[in-house]
Amino acid sequence: MSAGAGAVIPPAATPPRATPSEATPSEATPSEATPSDATAQSDDDALVAGQAAARPDMARDDDVPVGEEWHSPLYAMACRQFARAADVLALDDEARTRLLEPRRSLVANFPVRMDSGDVVNFTGYRVQHTLTMGPTKGGLRFAPDLGFGECAALAMWMTWKCSLVGLPFGGAKGGVRCDPHSLSVGEMERITRRYATELLPVIGPNVDIPAPDMGTGEREMAWFYDTYSQSVGYAVPAVVTGKPVALGGTVGRQSATGLGVVFAIESAFADLGWSIEDRRFIVQGFGNVGSVVAHELHARGAKVLAVSDIRGAIANSHGLDIPAVMQWVAEHQYLEGFPEAEAVDGSAMLELPCDVLVPAAREEQITGANASALRCGLIVEAANGPTTTAADRILEDRGITVYPDVFVNAGGVIVSYFEWVQSHQKYSWEATEVRERLRMQMQQACLRVTGTSEQLKTDLRTAALASAISNVAEAAHLRAIYP
Repeated sequence: MSAGAGAVIPPAATPPRATPSEATPSEATPSEATPSDATAQSDDDALVAGQAAARPDMARDDDVPVGEEWHSPLYAMACRQFARAADVLALDDEARTRLLEPRRSLVANFPVRMDSGDVVNFTGYRVQHTLTMGPTKGGLRFAPDLGFGECAALAMWMTWKCSLVGLPFGGAKGGVRCDPHSLSVGEMERITRRYATELLPVIGPNVDIPAPDMGTGEREMAWFYDTYSQSVGYAVPAVVTGKPVALGGTVGRQSATGLGVVFAIESAFADLGWSIEDRRFIVQGFGNVGSVVAHELHARGAKVLAVSDIRGAIANSHGLDIPAVMQWVAEHQYLEGFPEAEAVDGSAMLELPCDVLVPAAREEQITGANASALRCGLIVEAANGPTTTAADRILEDRGITVYPDVFVNAGGVIVSYFEWVQSHQKYSWEATEVRERLRMQMQQACLRVTGTSEQLKTDLRTAALASAISNVAEAAHLRAIYP
């Protein structure tokens, strides 16, 4: 069923088989959101108008009125970031109204027969933030704590990300509330295919193009691609990206986000006059993104002092042997027990001294509670939304520069765009061409962000968002309102 801006959707129950888990075993650490970043709400909040998050004269503690379908701390954080950038741009009320809330949302509760023979209801979501820029684009996330608000926030950020790096997409995000680690391969396939079937009215190669995200990968994209193709009667490879190469995927897509992060670091260092060699890095998360970041930095001569996963962290003050760490994880699944490092608490790892901290796990990891304790010179956000707005203020006061997620982790969607173009053209690019095109677009995005920051005399996050929002606002103005 669809959810419009006026509908209230009650929270769905978590499937009985789902157990608490943060993400993929190698990429997530527990969320560290604290009371300092969220304020308790009263019943009076329900009376506040729905556009408060975008209008300073209607501000409230969490910026999002109770009762909106996508109400959540993460969506509130995305709205606060939008409001700050909109204020810098002096964006008019009409543009704020049109760009703040998601344009289209769908929630579906669907039954799946499990291996045991039992039938379990699962809840799936798809949120499309704006249809102004072209088809929407965004990942499919399978996680036990997934909610409408999280999808709305991530869809909004994807809009700004695509705009900033020059891609012809609006943002989208969706997924299924489940614990993929408690499911068999057969159960995962049945959930994926049923979820894809529920999305048929709102997806398509020129409508909305999903991609892998937390808890999903090329296997799930293959199932999704096949389900859609079976429904229309012919193969439609452009309906998803992140597919296996044998089905029209792009070589290098799996490592694209992590590689793009490293290209962003290289661009930032060039601007700062720094060299990667012998610089000290800490990487939070060691999944598809964090492991690639750590490996590429190690290959360039950096000292990766610590890395973490869902079970904890390992550290070595002389630098970790990242190829050996990757081999250990391939054999043992987790970092735990790696012999050439000291085991440390995942939260404490963030506070170890380093030159650059790279959060590559989940949202809300750097908060008002721990931002004062960080001992780094730069933060480069490889994850989506790892730094709360309360932490941003503390870090700015301390002089710690944050290179924001909105462009730093855009490598994945950039290479997804390449794959989408190749699927339409029925022509594949060489891996070296994909890599160099990615490098060029990441460099251009970095220059755009730093240039806007200097022009507007504001921080890099606000500059990145302002640049992206101004592009989308102009497009919305030109297209006007129909009818």
